[in-house]
Amino acid sequence: MRRRLIDAGLIGLAVLDIWIDLWSDAPVSIASGVIGCAALLLRRRMPRTAFALTLPCALLEAALVAPFVALYTLAVRSRDRRFLAACATLFALAQASPSPFQDDPVIDSDTLVYLAYGVATAAVPVLLGQLVLTRRDLSRRIEEIEEVKEHERVLHAQAILAQERAQLAREMHDVVSHQVSLIAVQAGALQVAAPDEPSREAARTIRSLSVGTLDELRTMVALLRGAGDDTTQLAPQPTLADLKALVTGSGIEAVLTGDPDLTVGTPVQRALYRTVQEALTNVRKHAPGAAATVELWRNGLTAGVTVTNTPPTRPALPLPGARQGLVGLQERADLLNGTLESGPTADGGFQVRMALPVN
Repeated sequence: MRRRLIDAGLIGLAVLDIWIDLWSDAPVSIASGVIGCAALLLRRRMPRTAFALTLPCALLEAALVAPFVALYTLAVRSRDRRFLAACATLFALAQASPSPFQDDPVIDSDTLVYLAYGVATAAVPVLLGQLVLTRRDLSRRIEEIEEVKEHERVLHAQAILAQERAQLAREMHDVVSHQVSLIAVQAGALQVAAPDEPSREAARTIRSLSVGTLDELRTMVALLRGAGDDTTQLAPQPTLADLKALVTGSGIEAVLTGDPDLTVGTPVQRALYRTVQEALTNVRKHAPGAAATVELWRNGLTAGVTVTNTPPTRPALPLPGARQGLVGLQERADLLNGTLESGPTADGGFQVRMALPVN
């Protein structure tokens, strides 16, 4: 719309210019003026043709606006300065040459003056057009430089992140994995040397949990080292079908109720699994001797899990913890538009309940 208004205004200005300086009512002269004004409609798509069609009106009617605009458009769209100089020369000659329909005699000195005036007039649209073209090129170049700088910043940030991931992977492999491996070895030795069955069962549970933790740590180390590599293979994520094994190997007295074959999406299954995993881990750490009940349920378009444990039967050991487990579960619930509730029960136990939409 804006371009159409500009074109209409320029054509109107060209018509006014020719009408004011109209020298003759000869059909050829009038036709050249009409063609020159109409040619401005072609200046964006065919600037060379538009400029050529405006030259006759510059010669026959001393028109200024139409060839000026056409030459400016040509200068904006062309980088061939020799060609632009030739066009400017033609414009200047058309302006300086006496019109065949001009009644007054032309003096040679006046022709030189008109030529100088025409050269100056023709230089203006060429210089303006080249200035605009150069400005556009500079703007485009600046944008390209900014894009390159942004790309370099992204690459730099990725390089720093890769270094941090590599360092974290080394620490996990050299420290955490080593210590968990020692726990698994010591638990295996205890399992063999334990004098009674309860001790051997406890050692077996510790060894099983240590081996599982070691496998997860190795997977995390591989993922951290291969971050950003499209060929990195992700380990299979747990689903509700793995809950039975998780509850059985939790190392505490736990019971799973409900249907593990709930027809829910993979993100929901993973969130419910991690909720049970975190809740049972907290029971082992903070409620020694407590029993737990894991209940899977579905109510219409909502599915969830409730983990409830009884009060502890002995004091908890002062184990270190980051206190981020429930925070992470809350973030999972928020991402899936669900809810997480946790808190003590009336009998002194603790309950964690996550509910997630399944539609």
